[in-house]
Amino acid sequence: MPLLLALLLLLAPAAGASPQLMGTVEFRAKSLDALPKWVRVVQQTELEQPLYAACGADVNQCPFMALHGWRELITELQGKPRSEQLNRVNTYANTYKYRYDFEAWQQSDYWTTPKEFLEHSGDCEDYSILKYYTLRALGMPANELRVVVVQDTVRNIAHAVLAVYDGDEILIMDSLFNQVLPQRFLPQYWPHYSVNETTRWAHLRTRTTIKEASP
Repeated sequence: MPLLLALLLLLAPAAGASPQLMGTVEFRAKSLDALPKWVRVVQQTELEQPLYAACGADVNQCPFMALHGWRELITELQGKPRSEQLNRVNTYANTYKYRYDFEAWQQSDYWTTPKEFLEHSGDCEDYSILKYYTLRALGMPANELRVVVVQDTVRNIAHAVLAVYDGDEILIMDSLFNQVLPQRFLPQYWPHYSVNETTRWAHLRTRTTIKEASP
């Protein structure tokens, strides 16, 4: 049996993977261990939850005003239509100035918690993380949200966005523009992997996907 075929048989596609993320076949990993920066964010954000709650209840419990503003936004958006929540959260996060990790953290690749981003800002994955946890605070389940690391084939660089599973559609929240777009409008993005609090997925582009994406 060819090696590639044997590997694909071992890595069975994740169940319930419809709609497909950016036209790919995805494979569920057994753990998040391969992404220690994300594991740190998940663990540290859990530790910061009491601070978020206290800040939301009393402005005097907020270590800085941006954190209070974030909590006010969450309170304001509770119970609003999902489309309004997505657009407001995307626009809100995108108001923060882009900062390279070396500038903010003296590291080449640092992933921030919401508190860290609100205090120092960050780069593309940090915008996505803030949006992820804002929507989680608004009650959206983790299985409808993923931080996605993609290759931007137009700019020829790695990039990160937030994918929101909305029925039969996948919506993309991007730091490059405020409009929340269906994934079909962003064919330049080829996903490497996606992740939420519980699961990591690897993505494989099929020959059909590659042909459809070609000019």
